[in-house]
Amino acid sequence: MSTSTLLPKARFSAQARLRALQADIMELILDRDLDAGDPMPTESELSEVLGVGRNTLRESLKVLQALGVIEIRHGFGMFVAPSNFDALADGLTFRGRLSLRHEGLEALQLVDIRQALESGLIGACIAEVSDEHLVLIEAAVAKMEMLAATGETFAEADAEFHRLLFEPLNNELLMNLMSVFWKVYRKIHLEIGTGGSDLVNTAAQHRAIYDAVASKDAVTASNLLSRHFDGIRAKIIQFVSAV
Repeated sequence: MSTSTLLPKARFSAQARLRALQADIMELILDRDLDAGDPMPTESELSEVLGVGRNTLRESLKVLQALGVIEIRHGFGMFVAPSNFDALADGLTFRGRLSLRHEGLEALQLVDIRQALESGLIGACIAEVSDEHLVLIEAAVAKMEMLAATGETFAEADAEFHRLLFEPLNNELLMNLMSVFWKVYRKIHLEIGTGGSDLVNTAAQHRAIYDAVASKDAVTASNLLSRHFDGIRAKIIQFVSAV
């Protein structure tokens, strides 16, 4: 068997070993009941416990830092990282934008996930939302309407509207995921372009969603949120068809 045939297998084996080591480090964090912000064992201790060399260990630690699992503070040591969804957002953004150069499948799937998430949870939000919170949601809608009337985009007000809709659930993980999907969504929007003629209609869609929420009409609110994503889906399909 030639050397060229063996090399890819050797590279694959090395990658598999690194992934296994990364999994072992994460298991160690769990086994020791460490929490976000807690100090990690030193490199020396990890090398001894896991039975690996320093160089191999450092490669895996760099990957885990990039994934947001650990945090390396030079001069202070290693710590279990706090919640950080930046790596997830970056990865999904890249995959979504990459798919736009082909068939757009992953970009469309991201829209599907966000659509299912928001339309599926709005009923629970309506059950929890207070009158005081409705005032904040309505203010975000009014800002979108004001900006739309002058032909200005309103990405920040749009993001604030959707964040406020689901804030009553007091679910930190959900809010982090919403933030991730919003970042990805914005990048895809910028990639395919946004038309100024859609602004007034988009603001009107948000007003209708707000009215349904304020009226405690969960069915209508869910349907409106589901249809709210038809526009971006159609734009993605149109964009990839022209590529």
